[in-house]
Amino acid sequence: MPIQINLLTEALAQEDRRKKDPVKRAIFAGALLVALTLVWFSSTSLGHMVANSNLARVQNEIQAHTNDYNVVVDNIKKINAEQSSLDALQKLSSARFLQGNLMNALQQLYVSNVCLMGLQVDQSYTPSDSGSVVEHVMLTLNAKDSSPNPGDQVNPCKDAIGQLAFFKSALQTNNGVKLSTLSAPESGPGSKSFVSFTIQCRFSNQTR
Repeated sequence: MPIQINLLTEALAQEDRRKKDPVKRAIFAGALLVALTLVWFSSTSLGHMVANSNLARVQNEIQAHTNDYNVVVDNIKKINAEQSSLDALQKLSSARFLQGNLMNALQQLYVSNVCLMGLQVDQSYTPSDSGSVVEHVMLTLNAKDSSPNPGDQVNPCKDAIGQLAFFKSALQTNNGVKLSTLSAPESGPGSKSFVSFTIQCRFSNQTR
């Protein structure tokens, strides 16, 4: 019976032992783990970069919308302020002291031997804490009395002004009509004597 000798038996045994070497298997597993870690890290880094890019884009959009919102809010505030001023002006215009009514009332004033020489209306406005304004009006009348006894008609003229319906309803209750100045007798044309006098009329303050 022939004897079979396998000359590769020893080499095959060594190769089999090499493949089963635990150190090499550990090195292979470690290398594989490192490779997988690198792949995971690269993927995570890429995702982080994309997320940061999206975050920056969203923040820029939010900032742009915030700026637009602030502009709109500022414009609304300006519009409201202008509207408030316009409303106040319209209210003041509709309720202001009317010169026409005054002139119409003065046409009804008649005192014999008294001549109205001029008038002046002073109007001023004071802001109040409530946001409205207070209107102050004072009327100054310059006149002369050329009655036979100059000066006798000054007080009747003062009283007549206070009795006119327009003044009675609009003047202050106390000292609404006041004699401000009274001159000494003077000589006029034809040597006729007269006195000059000034009457002040203070109207009640009005809140506008």
